[in-house]
Amino acid sequence: MARRALTVPLFILATVALAPRAAHAQKFTVEKWNIGGEGGTDYITAEIGTGRVFVSRSTHIMVIDGPTGKVLGDIPDTPRTHGVGLAPKAGHGFTTNAGDSTVTMFDLKTLAFIKKIKIEVGGLDGIMYDEPDDVILLTNHSKVGTLTAINPKTGDIVATVELEDNGPEGAVPDGKGRIFVNNENKNTIQVVDVKTWKAVASWPTAPCGHPTGIAFDAKSNRIFSGCGTNSVVVDAATGKVVATIANGDGVDALGYDASEKLIYIPAGRAGNVTVAHMDGPDQYTVVATVPTFAGAKTIAVDPVKHMAFLFQPEYGPAPAPAPGAPAPAPGGRGGPPRPIINAWFIVIKH
Repeated sequence: MARRALTVPLFILATVALAPRAAHAQKFTVEKWNIGGEGGTDYITAEIGTGRVFVSRSTHIMVIDGPTGKVLGDIPDTPRTHGVGLAPKAGHGFTTNAGDSTVTMFDLKTLAFIKKIKIEVGGLDGIMYDEPDDVILLTNHSKVGTLTAINPKTGDIVATVELEDNGPEGAVPDGKGRIFVNNENKNTIQVVDVKTWKAVASWPTAPCGHPTGIAFDAKSNRIFSGCGTNSVVVDAATGKVVATIANGDGVDALGYDASEKLIYIPAGRAGNVTVAHMDGPDQYTVVATVPTFAGAKTIAVDPVKHMAFLFQPEYGPAPAPAPGAPAPAPGGRGGPPRPIINAWFIVIKH
């Protein structure tokens, strides 16, 4: 399929201000590339400073040059993959493969396969690199939700931590020996002590419901938790919610550019990204609502290139069932799969 680009310049003044002072305008440019390929998607991951973006595609990972939308490579044999974690110091990347409950370890430079790591707890979903503690973290939707830590040099499992929720989502370190984990079903953030690999605290995220994406700002000691319609800012010293940010519905990730103090919150149902500026530790202003594409609910931010990336396939109508085949269940389940007519890789430049 040919690669096509659509460029839409945006200059948007916020309509909602959460800080006392007036909101300031921010300019964003949106480019949309049709990168082709098969498979649905979940998380995408940006390799900071290089421009490479890793896009999950159900059974494989596409590697894209973010600024241009060019396909650079492909990592095969990742059944029901959810995401990619990149450990640049070790020179390795890792994918979560829920289909066979493994993690694929690959060479970050060449994309060559190294080995598969069996994860016995199952339910593989989220994956991210904890740079301060130098571990790859997995959040697993198992019967008992778990956080798994992997040594990025060897691929050995370092620890498995039981959590209070069977649906843990994003995790982020504070650089001081703690990891914060969003629990989507319990509406909490759990705190994991890296020295003991035990959960030591649980903080409610209300008014945030179903927290998913998470980021951390070391300078202000604030946690940003992405939620449906209202995301929250949490004081990492006390666990208290200190601010809320209104955003669109359908959030499944969150990105942060620390140098520009911009929080990016994607909304799949709304088909947009809310961009909020940190005016102070407890003061935030929505500076833009950037149109993207319906369904694009995860995001990756490169704070060096000041770009945000999203991906979402565009599906056509489902083909008619074969003669004599049962009718699809309500909601379209059980029928023939809908074909992908476009595969939109979206770049927000600031």
